[in-house]
Amino acid sequence: MNALRLISFVALALTLAAPAAAQRYAAVQDGEIVRLTDKTTDTVVSIMPSVGNIAFEMRVKGHNVLRFPHSTLAEFKARPGATGVPFMGPWANRLDEQAFYANGTRYAFDMSLGNVRGEIPIHGFLTTTDQWRVVKIDAAGTSASVTSRLEFFTQPSWMKQWPFAHTIEMTYRLSNGELEVATTLTNLSAEPMPVAMGFHPYFQLTDSPRDEWTISVGARTRWKLDANKVPTGETEPIEQLFPSPRVGLRAYSLDEVFGDLVRDAQGRATMTVWGKSQRLDVVIGPRYRSVVVWAPHPSGAGRGGQGPSPPAERNFICFEPMAGISNALNMAHKGTYKELQSIEPGATWQESFWIRPSGF
Repeated sequence: MNALRLISFVALALTLAAPAAAQRYAAVQDGEIVRLTDKTTDTVVSIMPSVGNIAFEMRVKGHNVLRFPHSTLAEFKARPGATGVPFMGPWANRLDEQAFYANGTRYAFDMSLGNVRGEIPIHGFLTTTDQWRVVKIDAAGTSASVTSRLEFFTQPSWMKQWPFAHTIEMTYRLSNGELEVATTLTNLSAEPMPVAMGFHPYFQLTDSPRDEWTISVGARTRWKLDANKVPTGETEPIEQLFPSPRVGLRAYSLDEVFGDLVRDAQGRATMTVWGKSQRLDVVIGPRYRSVVVWAPHPSGAGRGGQGPSPPAERNFICFEPMAGISNALNMAHKGTYKELQSIEPGATWQESFWIRPSGF
């Protein structure tokens, strides 16, 4: 009788365990890290909300397609730059002065606060903040996801520089081996809030070095840049830089702003990098009006790019989805940029981009 009871207990345990074992997706928080897993495609995404809500790894069959130039997580936390998928806000890329314009008003930065730096302020001041809070983790159905929230209006030093109360929610969603990065801005202020945010993802392939990669950029227009890498207001056809739709990266040192993106039936534009067999498509939703491509040549040589070549190991390419071009806020005020978006009081702005690996 005891033996029969033992057999029944084991059978029941196996029955209860079966659904969990068969579950394709998992989303687990382990200390500061949230990991999203797709067992079928052998894809694991790791996010650290306490460091800018940066996704720092996307491993596909063991290969990390996001740049992680650190030997340990402690090193990443100490120096988190040039890693993974950083968020840039409240503006992305460069401004042409220590001020921005919104609704016809000039807002000068208080440089004594230290969160905005440089004659040409760049990438806002939210990239590595520890103020993100996880609000939902889910692995039910057809995806694994984590949503985190940043309450901008609670930080006086932020409001001093960007006096528009708002919240930001970001969801990383892994489904069928593809990572969606969805962002929602909610304007809590009494005036329309301009939208100038973006992302600065660092991508890599592991089957070949950077100079053997080929790329395509789904855009029709290149914005000409001045010596500070700020758009002059003039544009030219992308063919002036890329003579064919797919080019070898070896010949280029890129730090370029592109617009007039080539859209599919869903309004999405695609940027692609190929290695020997690996491929990454970065698919950009319709409310991202521009993309910056940064891929500095290891030697500093090559066509494209302006100004001094940045240091560091360079086996990466950045396809940067942006709500507007660099300096969109100030160019819109001058009348040299027509696509600046804004959010009415109480309204929201939502958009996504997707990272789609193949060939691994």
